[in-house]
Formats: sequence, structure tokens, C-alpha cells
Amino acid sequence: MARPVLWSFRRCPYAMRARLALLSCGTECELREIVLRDKPEAFLAASPSATVPCLELATGNIDESFDIMLWALEQSDPEALLNMPDVGFDLIKTCDGPFKAALDRTKYASRYEGVDVALERAQASEFVTALNTQLNGAPWLFGAKPTLADFAILPFIRQFAHIDLAWFEAQPWPHVVAWLSAFKASGRFAAIMGKYPAWQAGTSGSSFPEALHAP
Repeated sequence: MARPVLWSFRRCPYAMRARLALLSCGTECELREIVLRDKPEAFLAASPSATVPCLELATGNIDESFDIMLWALEQSDPEALLNMPDVGFDLIKTCDGPFKAALDRTKYASRYEGVDVALERAQASEFVTALNTQLNGAPWLFGAKPTLADFAILPFIRQFAHIDLAWFEAQPWPHVVAWLSAFKASGRFAAIMGKYPAWQAGTSGSSFPEALHAP
């Protein structure tokens, strides 16, 4: 395999975090954008979970987004994203566990029986409040520079915010609002959110990242 193959879906927060790490490390991949309602056979063969992202490597495939982030930054970490305190890993664990569960039950309530949307949103809000305290007016979770935790968590905060953006921005977590707004306005976010044609069997995917570093 000449270069890694990244199976992705543009709006999926898990795929976003994988692209953020690959963008930072500068490892060139063949990005294969898929349509989730029409998953290609090649993707299903690559991903045991049949979910994006999935990174195909000559040494084996990585089927979990956080593992893709770690793999990418172990290849190259020019921004020192892995240089963060242990509490950063605790925040990521909370994001991927109870926060994501409450987020899904807020955004996709019809998929779950007997869900109290107000309660689920309140539970998700507890995590956002904790992030607001952690930020304490700094541009990133641990100060002046981003770390792995910022890019592992931001895509999910974005997903939660866009359920009802006016409500989200009116809540008493101004540091989180500023953190998310700066991220969405950044060249980094633009670089990972480029639109690519859906991959078709027998064709090459798109080159990613197009730029090896974005501010």
C-alpha cells in the first residue's frame, strides 16, 4: 500500500477528529469519502464495525477514531499535541462516554425509547460546563497551545452546539463558545472540512491533507 487509506464521512465528528490528527502530523492519505446510506463493499471489508473513520495501513487497519489520532501523532507530532496532562485523557474519556451518550439522546431522541430530552441535554451540559471551567479564558484547554484533548473533543461540542446554536450560545459557558467559534473560523477547520466526491470502486480517492499544516 503506497499510502494509508482513510475512509471518512465529512460531517461525522469521529471522522473529523481523525482528519484533525492526520492534518497536524502531515501524513498524506488517500481519503475515500463515503455515503453512509450506501456503504461500498471495499469499506465494509476494511472496517469491522462498518463505521467511519477507518484507516487502512499496510500493517493492518485501525477502526477507532481515537486510535487513529494516536497512530498519526506517533508518526509525527510537530505541534506537540500529545504533550498534555493526564486530565486531558480523562476529559476525552468523558466526552466519548457519558457526554456522547447524552448528546445522541438529545439530537436523535426518536431513536431511543422513553428518552427525556431535557434531562439528557442537562446531562450533556454538565460536561460543557466543566470544559468552560477548564478553559478559564485560555484559547485552548491547557493554555496557549492546542493538545490532543482539544481536537478529540471539539467535533463533538460542535455537534452538540448545532442542535440549537442560539440556545447553546446563550448558555453561561462563554469560554466554550469562544473556543468553538475560534475553531470553526480557523484555517485548520476549513482544511478538514473540504468537500470531496463520494468514492467509487475502481477510482483513486482524494489526497489528504492538501496542505501539510494549517494555522
